[in-house]
Amino acid sequence: MPQTRVFSLATIPRDLTAGLIVFLVALPLCLGVALASNAPLFSGILAGIVGGIIVGSLSGSHASVTGPAAGLTAIVAQQIALLGSFEAFLLAVVVGGAIQIVLGVVRAGFIAAFFPTSVIKGLLSAIGVILILKQIPHLLGHDTDPEGEMAFFQPDSQNTISELFAVVGDLHVGAATIGIVSLVLLYVWDKTRLSQSRVPAPLVIVLGGVAARAAFESLGAPWAIEASHLVQVPIATRLAEVGNFLTFPDWARWTDPTIYTAGLVLAVVATLETLLNLEAIEKLDPRKRVAPANRELIAQGLGNICAGLIGGIPVTSVIVRSSVNINAGGQTKLSTIVHGGLLLSCALLLPQYLNQIPLACLAAVLLHTGAKLVSPAVIREMWNGGRYQFMPFLITVVAIVFTDLVRGVLIGLAVSVSFILYSNMKRPLRRIVERHLGGEILRIELANQVSFLNRAVIDSTLDQLKRGDHVLLDARHTVYIDPDVLAMIRDFTEHSAPARGVKVSLLGFRERYHIKDQIEYVEFATRELQGRISPMQVLEVLSEGNRRFRTGNRLTRDLGHELRATAEGQHPLAVVLSCIDSRTPIELIFDLGLGDILSVRVAGNIISPKVLGSIEYSCAVAGAKLVLVMGHTRCGAVNAAVSFAGSSESVYEVTGCEHLDHVVNDILHAIDPDQLAKIPAMSPSEREAYADEVARENVRSVVRAIPASSQTLDKLLRSGRIAIVGAMYNVSTGMIEFLDQVPRGAVSDDQPRASVAE
Repeated sequence: MPQTRVFSLATIPRDLTAGLIVFLVALPLCLGVALASNAPLFSGILAGIVGGIIVGSLSGSHASVTGPAAGLTAIVAQQIALLGSFEAFLLAVVVGGAIQIVLGVVRAGFIAAFFPTSVIKGLLSAIGVILILKQIPHLLGHDTDPEGEMAFFQPDSQNTISELFAVVGDLHVGAATIGIVSLVLLYVWDKTRLSQSRVPAPLVIVLGGVAARAAFESLGAPWAIEASHLVQVPIATRLAEVGNFLTFPDWARWTDPTIYTAGLVLAVVATLETLLNLEAIEKLDPRKRVAPANRELIAQGLGNICAGLIGGIPVTSVIVRSSVNINAGGQTKLSTIVHGGLLLSCALLLPQYLNQIPLACLAAVLLHTGAKLVSPAVIREMWNGGRYQFMPFLITVVAIVFTDLVRGVLIGLAVSVSFILYSNMKRPLRRIVERHLGGEILRIELANQVSFLNRAVIDSTLDQLKRGDHVLLDARHTVYIDPDVLAMIRDFTEHSAPARGVKVSLLGFRERYHIKDQIEYVEFATRELQGRISPMQVLEVLSEGNRRFRTGNRLTRDLGHELRATAEGQHPLAVVLSCIDSRTPIELIFDLGLGDILSVRVAGNIISPKVLGSIEYSCAVAGAKLVLVMGHTRCGAVNAAVSFAGSSESVYEVTGCEHLDHVVNDILHAIDPDQLAKIPAMSPSEREAYADEVARENVRSVVRAIPASSQTLDKLLRSGRIAIVGAMYNVSTGMIEFLDQVPRGAVSDDQPRASVAE
């Protein structure tokens, strides 16, 4: 898919605005994730800078924002403790980044295709719920936990739910007032014409929060905003001191196996979270752009190498900042690059000004974003999708809210897989009864995945077969069959079925299964069947085939087998004289295979010496038992005849076709002379209905003319060896209507009747 250009005059203003808003939200998140990870505060800002500028430049996504991830906090804290120092941990981050690059090069991004939609949508809704629950305390001035801490169990020994009750005893009037007013303003901004303003609401809220904080300062307690309620960026007194914030990997540990184990853990978890978030972001993107997953892994890997080299914690694609980016109107990846650039310049040059921003303002922005993620429309969609969609969705939401992102998603994936296994165990096959020319067949259609859990159901189904039954095991849509199930099928085919008098046909088994396809039933017209079937039974075959065509239950056919079997000769059951109209393919309309029928097609299904010669050959030489003359509704040739009936102009003068008049003139015989004068006065709908009646009468006329024009066919008809029948095909419904039949000789007294399935 072609990607949108990064630099475009039309998108730059919105990207700059979105980048500014993402920067304001990302700043406390970077600090909070670092604090929750037991890492230096500035390592979070460095990760945000790397994620914005480096990964943002290399990524193929135009909506994703990369930075330190809340989902990695527990793993980062654990690995820092296990490795003994932050410097050793940075070396593991570099190793993890290199592993991610390798994963991208070997195209491991295909894993993203296996994430169920229910889990992805559950992830989005869960993040929305968490943002609402986690931001309520910050909104009201209760800031005991760092911004960006997303796990259920918190560093202050509280959890997400208990923290809400703790707010009651720790309400800060000044911060709460700023937070609540900011949230109300966001909703009013969305619902009014202010949403059309070029000034983004979050920027207004931040500036207003800074002004309110200054105003409340003069009021004193309880309105004063304490330092703990503000953004807290580390401050260097001189620009040269910024270098003191950088930390470098402990290269002396490069031979330590634990470094590589930690790097592998970080790479796997960061890759999983990135791919999950990338899938989720694509669903949020109003333009539905798709980012190349493998390119993203390489970009993330390079970002983590750079972060590890300068003292940053690991980065991934992050759903919270990406959601804010999309809601703020970000158009291209320029917005994420801008956010990284602002982190770099402002955090280093203007930290004292950033530290004037109340956290309650940013909490309002995040809470507002969370409310948009918990979409009632998505919940209804999952509910309407049935329990196999809704339950994994619901469990994913609950699991993420009550654990953390990584564990919750893994639980959701496990539940989805469990539902798939349960579905396959409960319905590992479909039983379909088919009536072929040779008799009734039980087709057992195996599921896409046939595991050992399905063996009992398949074994039970085969055990129910009786002597004389014929079963077709259809594996055409199956991509995996458990070895135990394959062994059972082989034993049944080679030993059990022959001993019990059950015929077995096999179709669609892959070469690696070492089970060859075999068709033991008659699926096409043979010499034996042609010799014993009666004309009226052929008519029943055609009628039943049309019913299957209309209902979508077409017979299972191995066209390769039919091709090989009919190569030496044909034994057709019928010959059909039909129109050349592209909407009337005979084999499809009657659900027939190769060698079952002869087809003569001519505009208007009219007869001529050549057409009669073809029909004579079909019946007298090839042995067809039925002649079917099939007209159809909305026939172009018939409509032309009706249009030219009584006209002074010739067909050639109007169409320029020098031979078309032969077709039109033959059809004119089916038009009642008394109706000629009425045709010009007919409305379009009346003319269409009348043309269909003419087509019907034309069929009857041809049915009468065939034996009258051919002594050969007349003798076959009188002797009962053939029947001649007319039919009308409705191009709108697909239904065949059989018209007046010629009963004479339809079934001879001494004609043996075949046993043909209806």
